[in-house]
Amino acid sequence: MRNVFKISLVVLSILALASCSKSTSGNSKLTGLPFNNPKYGNYSKGNTTAGQEIPLGMVSIEGGTFTMGQVQDDVMSDWNTTPKKIHIRSFFMDETEVTNSEYFLYVQYIKDVFPPSEENYKHIYNSVLPDTLVWRKSLGNTDILSENYLRHPAYAEYPVVGVSWLQANQYCKWRTDAVNLKKLIDKGYIKNIFENDSIRNFFDTEVFLADSDKLFEGDTTVYKRGVRTRGTVRGKQDGFQGRKITTADGILSQRFRLPTEAEWEFAAKANIENREYNNVRGRKKYAWDGKYSRETEKRFRGDQLANFKQGKGEYSGLSGWSSDGSDIPIRVKSYPPNGFGLYDMSGNVAEWVADVYRPIIDNEANDFNYFRGNIFKKKMIGKDGKVVIAESAQVEYDTLPNGKIIPKQLPGTIKYIPITQDDVTLRRNFSVSDNTNIGDGDLNSSRFYEDDEEQFGSRPSMYNSPRKPTRVIDPETGLEVSVNDAKKRTTLISNRTRVYKGGAWSDREYWLDPAQRRYLPEYMATNYIGFRCVTDKLGPMTYKKRKVKNPSR
Repeated sequence: MRNVFKISLVVLSILALASCSKSTSGNSKLTGLPFNNPKYGNYSKGNTTAGQEIPLGMVSIEGGTFTMGQVQDDVMSDWNTTPKKIHIRSFFMDETEVTNSEYFLYVQYIKDVFPPSEENYKHIYNSVLPDTLVWRKSLGNTDILSENYLRHPAYAEYPVVGVSWLQANQYCKWRTDAVNLKKLIDKGYIKNIFENDSIRNFFDTEVFLADSDKLFEGDTTVYKRGVRTRGTVRGKQDGFQGRKITTADGILSQRFRLPTEAEWEFAAKANIENREYNNVRGRKKYAWDGKYSRETEKRFRGDQLANFKQGKGEYSGLSGWSSDGSDIPIRVKSYPPNGFGLYDMSGNVAEWVADVYRPIIDNEANDFNYFRGNIFKKKMIGKDGKVVIAESAQVEYDTLPNGKIIPKQLPGTIKYIPITQDDVTLRRNFSVSDNTNIGDGDLNSSRFYEDDEEQFGSRPSMYNSPRKPTRVIDPETGLEVSVNDAKKRTTLISNRTRVYKGGAWSDREYWLDPAQRRYLPEYMATNYIGFRCVTDKLGPMTYKKRKVKNPSR
C-alpha cells in the first residue's frame, strides 16, 4: 500500500511539472508574452529542434580542427597546398556524387517549367544540359558514351559528368526549391501543384518567404493553410487558415550549395579514423585509413579501394583479377565509404567545390570556415517597398567565353544588387561587395597599391585570362557569332576559375590525396568532374555523446 502511495505521488508530481511546463513553454521567459498567439501580436517562435533532421541522401559531418593542405611529399613541386590548421563547422554532405538519374530529373523539371518551345525560354533548357560531347576523342571510339551515358538506365546510378561549375551551382539552387516544395506539399501547406496542368510548377523558396503571392502566376488558391496559432478563428473549410510561413518557423530546409574546398577536404580526410583523444595520429594519404590503394583485410585482400587509372593504358587492370570494376566512372557506392560514411571521395570522378582558385592559401586567411569567393549582395527593393522579381516576359541572357548562352537569372526569382558603400560604413569584418580578389589581385595586394581605383583598373590584370567575347553579325552569313579580342593570354587563373578536388577514373594514384587541388574555368566541363551538395547544420555541432576514444582502437 505504501509503495502504491509513493508511485501515485511521483506520477502526480510529474504531471504537475509537465502541466506547468506546458503552460509556460509558449511564453517568453523574460516578458511572459505568449508566442504564436493572435491575441498578443502573433509574435512567432518555431520549434527549437526544427531543421536538425538529416536531409535525404546526406550524412552528418561533425566539424572540428584539421590540417588543410599537403602533408605528404609534393612530387609535382606545385606548393599550392601549403598546410594550414583551420576549423570547420558541422554540415551535411551528400553521401555520393549527384548521379545521372538525379541530374536528369532536374533537366526534365526545367523543361517542364520553362518549355524551350516558348520564345522567352528557348535558351534556359539548353543551359542546364550536360555537355555529352566531353566523351569524344579525336583518336578514340567513344561515341557510345556521348549517346548513352547521361540518359540510358544502365548508367542511371553513375555520377553525372559534363557539368560545369555554373551548372552544378544552379542545380544546388533548384534542389533547395524542389525539396522545400515537396515538404510544403507533404505537410499540407500547399496543394499538389503537379496534379494541376494549368499551373506552372515554378517554385522559389526566397520568393515564397518574401512575397508568396507572386508565385504560381498569382494563383493564391494553391495555399491550403499556414502555421496554426492559438486562438485562430476558423474560416471557410477550403479557405486559407493560420498565418504565412516565415524563416523563424524552421519549416523550410536550408539552402543546398557546393562545398567549400576546406569542407570537402575535411570530409574526405575523415580524421576521426586516426583520432586518439584530442590528437590525430599519423597522416592520411587517401580518403580511407591506410597507406595502400588495395584492401588488406584477408576476406577482400587485393581488391581495389577506388576507381582510378593504374598506369598507361590501365584503366581497370587485368580482366578477372586486378580489375577495379570499371574503365570509366562506376556506379556510386561500389567501394567502401570513408570514416564519415562518404563514398568515392578518392577516385571515380573529381568534384567541383565552391572556391575561386588561387595558387596559395594565404597564411593570413581566415582560420574559421575558410572560403574564397564571397560576393555580398542584397535584395533589390522596388518603389513599392517590395522585393523586385525578374519578369518572365523578357529573359536576359549572357554569352560565356566558350560561346554558350545562359540566362543571367531565371524568371520569377528575386533580383539582387551589390552592397553599397553605405552598407559597409564603420564595418570591421568586410568592406567591399566582391571579395574574390581580397589579398590576391586587388589594389592593396598589388605593387600599385598607391594608385587610385581608376588608375588600377586600367592596368593589366594580375591574372590575365580570356575575357567575355563580343557577339557580332557575320556579314557573309548574317548569323550572330562570338569573337574574342586579340590580346595575348598568359594564364587560365582569374576570378572565374574554380577549384576541383579528388582523383578521377582517368587520374593516376597521385591525385587521390584529398589535399590535392586543381582548377578549371567555371564555364568548362569535362568527362571526369562531377559534384555533390552540402547544406549547413544549424544549432549544436553534434547531439552525440562525447567519446573519449575512437571505438576502432
